[in-house]
Amino acid sequence: MQTADCRLPIENADCRLAIEKVDCPSGIDVDRGLAGPRAKVVWGGRLRAALALAGALTLPSCSDAIRTGQSPAYLIITNMTGTKGGGANSGTQATSLPSDVLTRVPAITGPATVFSDSGTASFQLQMKDTLQTPTAVNAITIDQYHVKYIRADGHNVQGVDVPYEFDGAATATISNTGSVSFTLVRVQAKTEAPLAALVNNFQVISTIAEVTFYGHDQNGRAVSVTGRLDVDFSDWGD
Repeated sequence: MQTADCRLPIENADCRLAIEKVDCPSGIDVDRGLAGPRAKVVWGGRLRAALALAGALTLPSCSDAIRTGQSPAYLIITNMTGTKGGGANSGTQATSLPSDVLTRVPAITGPATVFSDSGTASFQLQMKDTLQTPTAVNAITIDQYHVKYIRADGHNVQGVDVPYEFDGAATATISNTGSVSFTLVRVQAKTEAPLAALVNNFQVISTIAEVTFYGHDQNGRAVSVTGRLDVDFSDWGD
């Protein structure tokens, strides 16, 4: 019996329907998978079933939440703010932080001082399967974070264009909602290049602080989530 190419959909890792060649009896219309009334019922039904199965298997795997680790739970950052470390407006949270590289306390007449700047991130725990309710084992413990500074103009050499990225420790367990405080700008960054060169001039280095939080659920499965915050460095008026 002669054979012809018959194409059936298969799943692939790119979340697209691929086409697989299989041998099928000659006389079948390979464009439509038909060869008379009986073949229309058999092959048409098989193609529809294969398409439905491939779609059911493929679509969930395209979700960002499904691809984020193996935990059934994940974190959403609902808000992230920065807080100036010293001088005027210190302690005030804002979604865009004017980071002062040198501060005088009291203003103008006081000695020059360097303060770190802090940040606060608020989280909400969600389940990847929206029909599930979180339990105690789904709670996520955050234990580390990473801060990286990025410039929109593409000048991103650390220690030349932007401060060095760094890691920090933070501990909090999120079972529903919660928040974590962390160091957004270290004191060391303000005493080395490129921030030290901003003292006593009117230049500004505008960056985006990319903050990634790392943790795990109570079964030890890794979880991470990233948020971003504008940070503008300058020798701001005290």
